[in-house]
Amino acid sequence: MWKGEYGFAEIADIGYRRASRMKTIAVLTSGGDAPGMNAAIRAVVRTAGYHQLNVLGVMRGFHGLIHDEFIELNPRSVADIIHRGGTILKSARSQEFTTPEGQAKAVENLRRAGVEGLVVIGGDGSFRGALRLQGDGISVIGIPATIDNDIPCTDFSIGFDTTVNTVIEVINKIRDTATSHERIYVVEVMGRHSGHIALYAGLAGGAETILIPEVDFSLDDVCERLVSGYELGKAHSIVLVAEGVGGNLKAGRSLNESSAFHVANYVMEKTGFETRVTVLGHIQRGGNPTANDRILASRLGARAVEMLMEGRSGYMVGIINNEIKATPLEEVFQQEKSMDLEFHRLAHILASQ
Repeated sequence: MWKGEYGFAEIADIGYRRASRMKTIAVLTSGGDAPGMNAAIRAVVRTAGYHQLNVLGVMRGFHGLIHDEFIELNPRSVADIIHRGGTILKSARSQEFTTPEGQAKAVENLRRAGVEGLVVIGGDGSFRGALRLQGDGISVIGIPATIDNDIPCTDFSIGFDTTVNTVIEVINKIRDTATSHERIYVVEVMGRHSGHIALYAGLAGGAETILIPEVDFSLDDVCERLVSGYELGKAHSIVLVAEGVGGNLKAGRSLNESSAFHVANYVMEKTGFETRVTVLGHIQRGGNPTANDRILASRLGARAVEMLMEGRSGYMVGIINNEIKATPLEEVFQQEKSMDLEFHRLAHILASQ
């Protein structure tokens, strides 16, 4: 059952009162694409249609706002997209939007199109852009969508669950080869400065070692663990490395050397074990969203529209303890995403035997 700040009857009452004032809203996706963005777009459009609101889609994010790239969306135009990765509205960077002149163009285009509320689907950079528009009088609601899961004030962001499952699938396949050839495989995953992907995928995939930016580590300790595992009878190991651990590595790392290759070279030099490297890269962004991501996107997309109808602006809708929660965007920027280090401790225990 849906749980949140209001009950069904209150939402309906508030919604219909606000709907009589609001006529048109817009939706855009910005930043890196994440599986589930299309499900969120679908939820925004169909919830708005249910309340008899017009919806405009903005192509290519804030770039499209500046260049007046609006398209009409209706319940039929978002049919058969809930299962698709990426974003039908596309995404693009816009240096022009960071200027006062660019923001003025965006606001002018929104007002000319009759847009009274805007839903922004993306990460922290996208939310900062949304907050600039609110400062110019545009009602905005943000929906967190990033595979990195590094947005505070929400347990999960859209796309994270799908990415973790993609990494687990790759780990399963790499382990087959690692077992056959009795090798160590160092696998690098994305996440920017966050280790959430590595931690969740490493725990679920049974990685012997997980290196994340949030936890200090020594490569000598990593080597000792690998040697100990070999002495216990382990003929192969998976070392999962978050791309953001570069700052935790010892001196001597080449600026052009990825974190995974540095770890692999160090392990080979210290242990003599045959080691291979796999850098997953952008394969982690694609693919059909999981059921969890589709449900999360649907819930957040619907709630974003309802909040605009309630006259609320400058909030991000997220999920905390399986309840939809709204947090002021300014408060989101003031916090850091927490990491459940109990997961890291558990993974260490389970992999040590």
